[in-house]
Amino acid sequence: MRSAGGAVAVLAGLALLATGAAGPEPTVRIGSKSFTEGVVLGDVLTDLARSAGADAVAVRALGGSRVLFDALRRGGLDAYVEYTGTLRFELLAGAVASDDELPAALARLGLHMSAPLGFEDTYALAVPEALAARLGLRTISDLRHHPELRCGFSSEFMARADGWPRLRQVYALPQRDVRGLEHDLAYRAIGRAAIDVTDVYTTDPEISYYRLRVLADDRGAFPVYRAVILHRADLARRAPRALLAMRRLEGQLDEPRMRRLNGLVKLDHLPADAVAASFVAARFGVPAPRAASRVVEALLRPTAQHLFLTAVSLAAAIALGVPAGVLAARRRRLGQVLLGILGIVQTIPSLALLVFMLPLLGIGTRPAVAALFLYGLLPIVRSTFVGLATIAPELRESAAALGLPPRTILWRIELPLAAQAILAGIKTSAVINVGTATLGALVGAGGYGQSILTGIRLDDLGLIMAGAVPAALLALVFQGAFGLIERACVPAGLRPAP
Repeated sequence: MRSAGGAVAVLAGLALLATGAAGPEPTVRIGSKSFTEGVVLGDVLTDLARSAGADAVAVRALGGSRVLFDALRRGGLDAYVEYTGTLRFELLAGAVASDDELPAALARLGLHMSAPLGFEDTYALAVPEALAARLGLRTISDLRHHPELRCGFSSEFMARADGWPRLRQVYALPQRDVRGLEHDLAYRAIGRAAIDVTDVYTTDPEISYYRLRVLADDRGAFPVYRAVILHRADLARRAPRALLAMRRLEGQLDEPRMRRLNGLVKLDHLPADAVAASFVAARFGVPAPRAASRVVEALLRPTAQHLFLTAVSLAAAIALGVPAGVLAARRRRLGQVLLGILGIVQTIPSLALLVFMLPLLGIGTRPAVAALFLYGLLPIVRSTFVGLATIAPELRESAAALGLPPRTILWRIELPLAAQAILAGIKTSAVINVGTATLGALVGAGGYGQSILTGIRLDDLGLIMAGAVPAALLALVFQGAFGLIERACVPAGLRPAP
């Protein structure tokens, strides 16, 4: 595996010499999984790529392995840190028999992998030390004698081929009280004795913090999970200096050091980007970014991202929703079908709709904007339909008797009369979009949701509030802005009395 990785490095070096030391490189998008170690390593790669002059963008906490792997293959990402066991058993579905076969299998997909970064982060099962001592639990096989134990596993572990399904098959475990949890929430649950067994990563600092005993995998159910950099094959041509800089990480991280980095974030509550920057500065002599730039990134960038998601999706919903509402009012049967379809869309869970958009639109702002657009349609279409449908028929008859054409009646009579209802629907849609836009962070769209998700992962109420409070304030701003628009657009005689 190291020889194959070295060959890629040589090719990248030749490309670097061919292109010359000068000249800007294209944007390099570096992803990370939605757990602390993935985020830290993603930020480390981003800092290394930036040290080579690349315009590197960190797409943090995207989700599970499949989401990032598919995004890498489609070109939505250029690189991220993956694990060899995950590649063999989950992403390549057992198509390779050993780690030595991985480079060739990945090359057929247009991907390359680096040499190992120096540590393994293997799956394991853990139980509280006190419970293990009382029941004599030392190996996973010992769990077979205690079917009453409550298990809480991460949702990805529950579904992965190398996770709970394989474990249950290899060990014939009898436990039936098994539930899926977010990985970090599972630690809190086992710390409060709400569950008895959970899956852990062997580099997790919570193992010692919560005084857990890691059970020996005595039947070898879990494969070896060596951390490697997975990247697109064309990255050596497009951004050779960035690739060479990122590959400086090969062999530089052992398990104790990785565990310490994870602990600084999860236990000491330091920002992941700051921990990554400190490691890169100490290990590779790369200057850490200025604190001011971090403040700008922490405050202004999420606000700009959230405004963009909300404004673009709302503008598109208004542009289509108002004409659709007019059509629904004109053609009542078609209108009922249209409202029914939009009502069904509204019942689809936000997360499911976002995930559905990923294969179609990739990661980033596009799937988030598309989902918000669909969610914003129903209130606008329905309010436009109701506003026009409730206009007194005699008003239309009077306008027609004056000889006004239908288009003039619509613009001069009907829409002004329905303006208050239409604006109420737009206001509702705006507030819904501001709140739902926080989920855009799950697909790499950024916004206030990034802080909320980080706060949930780290059990940090301050970070959660840092995202939730601005989102609530932004919703109030939108509501107030449309209140002013209503006063400007709705004639005084049509507004309700104070």
